[in-house]
Amino acid sequence: MPERVGRVPVMMDVARAAGVSQKTVSRVINDAPHVRADVRERVLAAVRELGYRPNTAARALVTQRTHVIGAIAVGTRYYGPATRLLSIEHAARAKGYSLAINSTPDPWLDDVHGAVESLLQRGAEGVILEVPSVDVRLDTDLLRDVPVVSNVGPLPGIRHIALLGASQPLVGRLAARHLLDLGHTRLAHVAGPRRWDAAVARREGWQAELRSAGVDAGPVLEGDWSPRSGYACGLELARSGATGVFVANDSMAMGVVRALVESGLRVPEDVSVVGVDDVPEAEFQVVPLTTVRLDQTVSTDRALHDLVAMIEGAQHLDPVDAPPPLLIPRRSSGPPAARP
Repeated sequence: MPERVGRVPVMMDVARAAGVSQKTVSRVINDAPHVRADVRERVLAAVRELGYRPNTAARALVTQRTHVIGAIAVGTRYYGPATRLLSIEHAARAKGYSLAINSTPDPWLDDVHGAVESLLQRGAEGVILEVPSVDVRLDTDLLRDVPVVSNVGPLPGIRHIALLGASQPLVGRLAARHLLDLGHTRLAHVAGPRRWDAAVARREGWQAELRSAGVDAGPVLEGDWSPRSGYACGLELARSGATGVFVANDSMAMGVVRALVESGLRVPEDVSVVGVDDVPEAEFQVVPLTTVRLDQTVSTDRALHDLVAMIEGAQHLDPVDAPPPLLIPRRSSGPPAARP
C-alpha cells in the first residue's frame, strides 16, 4: 500500500531507512552513549533526509528532561531588556534549549508569581528573571531548588547567578568622568524610574564620581525611559543653566536633545548630552549621540553557560569578570562654550 503523500515521518520510518531498530534510533535521538559512530551518522542522515522531528513530549518522558528554559520578561518595550531577551534566546538555542517566555506588564503586582508558576508547569528546568528590581513580589519558595539567573543580583533563598555583569554604577561614573574631562562643572542628570535598580545604580555612580571630583551633581529629574519623558525633562533643563547632562538611557536622551534644540540651545556647544545603551539609532541622529554601551551578548552568553551548567548538575561555577561598560564619544558632547 503506497504511503500517504504528506504523511509526517515517524521513528519507524527512520529505523527502516537507516537499517537499524527503533531502539537504536531512540538512543541516537536522545544522545545516549555506546552507539557506534557509523551507526549514529547513518541514523542522523536518515533523520535529515526524512525531515523527522522527534516528539518532544515523548522524549521528555523518557529522559526526564524538557530542555526548556523559562524567562520572566518585564519591560521588553525598552531597548535594554529587549536586547538581553533576544541574546538569551539565541544563546539558549545554541545550547540545545528552547526558551519559554512569560511577560508581565506590571512587575509590582502578583503577575510575576503567576508567571513563574506557569513556566514551571511548562517544565522549565531553569528560570531567567529579567525584572527591574529585587523588590518585585516573588515567592522564592517556588524557585528554591530551581537554577535561576537574575539581572538584579541576589535573591534570598535562591541559587542564582547575575545576568547583567556590567557594573551599573560604573555606567554613571563613566558619563560623569567624560563630562568632567571635557571641562563641565554645571551638570544635571535625567534618571530612570526610581523603582528600577539600574536607574538607581546609575544615578549613584554619577553622583559618587562628581563627589570625588568636588563638583556639585546638580539637579536630578526623573523620566520613565521613554523619549517623551526625556523631552519633558529637556524643556526643564533648558532653563536650568546646566552645560552637561547625563541621561539614563538613549531613548530619553533623544527626547532631551530635541527639547534643548527647540528651546534655542545648541548641542553640544551650549549643552552636552550623554546617554546609555548605544541603541542603533544613536549614531544616526542629526547630532550623533554620545553614549555608554553595555555588552549584552557577552553577558547573556556567560549567564546561559552558567545556567545550563547548574541545570546539568554543576556544583561550582568559575567566576568570570563581565565586560565593563564602554563610553562611545560622538558629537553630542564637547567642551562647554566660553561664557562672558
